[in-house]
Amino acid sequence: MSEDNSDFATFFAGMIIGGLVGAATALLLAPQSGEATRTLIRDKGIELKEMAVEYGQDVQLRAEKALDDTREQLDVVLEDLKTRTDELTKLLNREKEQVEEAAEEG
Repeated sequence: MSEDNSDFATFFAGMIIGGLVGAATALLLAPQSGEATRTLIRDKGIELKEMAVEYGQDVQLRAEKALDDTREQLDVVLEDLKTRTDELTKLLNREKEQVEEAAEEG
């Protein structure tokens, strides 16, 4: 019986010491209190929101620049198309006149 008491006492002492060591470790390694954690989460949330706003503004500026560049390129293409259309119209009119002259002569 005394051996059983000795085993139990050893087990109980080990459990108490382990519990105390675990509690001390938890207190020393705990990141911060609940309020500090909430503050940290709020601050990180604000920081992420600001980053998202900056990113959104950057994307908007890039999109506007791309739109302006595309409009400029489109203006150049349309001007070229208009010039070519005018040239083609003149060429067709000359050909038409030549055909009419040939018909009158023939």
